[in-house]
Amino acid sequence: MRLVVGIGLRTDTSYRELRDLLDSALAGLEPRDVTQVVTVDGREAEPGLQRLVASLGASLFTATALELSQQPVPTPSDHVDQLAGTASVAEAAVILSGAELLAPKQRSARATVAVGRLPEEQVPAAPGYAVGDRDVVHRVLAERRDVRRGFLDRPIADDLLTRVLESAHRAPSVGLSQPWDFVLIRDLATRRKVHDLATSQRDAFAASLPAGRRSAFDGLKIEAILDTPLNIAVTCDAGRGGRHVLGRHADPRTTWFSVAIAIQNLWLAARAEGLGVGWVSFFEPGEVAAVLGLPGHVELVGYLCVGHVEEFAGTPELVRSGWAARRPLSWAVHQEAWGSRGLPGEQPAAVIAKDAARAGSAVRAVAGEQSVYLAVVDGADGAEYLRRADGLVVRVGAEKPTADFGVLWRPARTVDEAVELGVEVARDLAPQGVSEIVVEVVEPSDITEGLARGIFLGGLACGVSVKGSDGVGEVSHSSA
Repeated sequence: MRLVVGIGLRTDTSYRELRDLLDSALAGLEPRDVTQVVTVDGREAEPGLQRLVASLGASLFTATALELSQQPVPTPSDHVDQLAGTASVAEAAVILSGAELLAPKQRSARATVAVGRLPEEQVPAAPGYAVGDRDVVHRVLAERRDVRRGFLDRPIADDLLTRVLESAHRAPSVGLSQPWDFVLIRDLATRRKVHDLATSQRDAFAASLPAGRRSAFDGLKIEAILDTPLNIAVTCDAGRGGRHVLGRHADPRTTWFSVAIAIQNLWLAARAEGLGVGWVSFFEPGEVAAVLGLPGHVELVGYLCVGHVEEFAGTPELVRSGWAARRPLSWAVHQEAWGSRGLPGEQPAAVIAKDAARAGSAVRAVAGEQSVYLAVVDGADGAEYLRRADGLVVRVGAEKPTADFGVLWRPARTVDEAVELGVEVARDLAPQGVSEIVVEVVEPSDITEGLARGIFLGGLACGVSVKGSDGVGEVSHSSA
């Protein structure tokens, strides 16, 4: 038998009063059968209640006063309604849990208790956090920032840093292999060497950009290596745990995924502690590994700048600067199979081209000035277009090309699929500040022209100007 106990109580009700009242309400039932204790929001932190729940080995749940007030109960109370905003706490909590109320509530001077029995087929779910705690978790997630400005010249206390590293070290990992290590770097000479590497790569990246995009990039700060008192290099030992690490055999990438999760844990814990973190990726990992003296079998995954900050910005810097925007969640959620897009509870849209206007409206506000010259090819490699700083190639053939961020592989099998993929290409470019796409179909076919048509549809939906390479709103054709 699994029992649910509903409890209404006043502030500072003692454990002894609650225990005596519960023992009376159980009336011969076994305390060890109590699996859930339910009360109203705001009472879960009462010491007497917490001690009672711990002594029972039960899970503590809370419900809002509104939820409780909507339950039909045998003995409502106007007095309780005035105090708690619901005519019943104990009985309503039992009924809300889905349990059968075994007897009316019992009272003491400062509390009420009701007991119910869960149906045998009903398995209780693990409890979530109380509303206040849950809000804090979501707040930390929402307010995490990649910080590069406003760091203070203030050391990080050892106990604070240890708490942050402990949170990182608690991260899940494939087969509990824990492939990460944390190299703490305070020495200014070492940080200057890493800073020089980042500066060199920044200059190389800037030189690769089209003129308009380069101008926008010049205003962005990409690192705070010398601005923070502490840098942390997070590494990965891909062989840690030996040959038979559980879960790694089919997908070795899970080792690196594990390290990324540890970095996210560190980042969130740092935000909760008031520390800013910036991830620097403007260098070749092997060069930084040489500066830090990493052994050959250990790889650098993340290089973090950590320190106290003046403030945490309300929005990410790349959003504030107009460099990029977030994709709407609805673009990223597929129900049952790829392409059937829609949020939970919505009817998924099977064909995004038919819903392009609504789907693209969320990124119309991106004030980008980037122009992209996009060549659609089938078998051709499109290398000549990559010589242009604004060049991008979309390849539709079945053969996967060599990995290159300048070449997007979209192996469309049908014209309809090509149109859908074209809409996606335009929608993916729009949040990156692209305001104009010039399309050239290098190898005309039903598939390549379908993809170009999708680019026009997606661009139109997102407020991106799309035209052919001849300068008008028609697709230009050329032979390969």
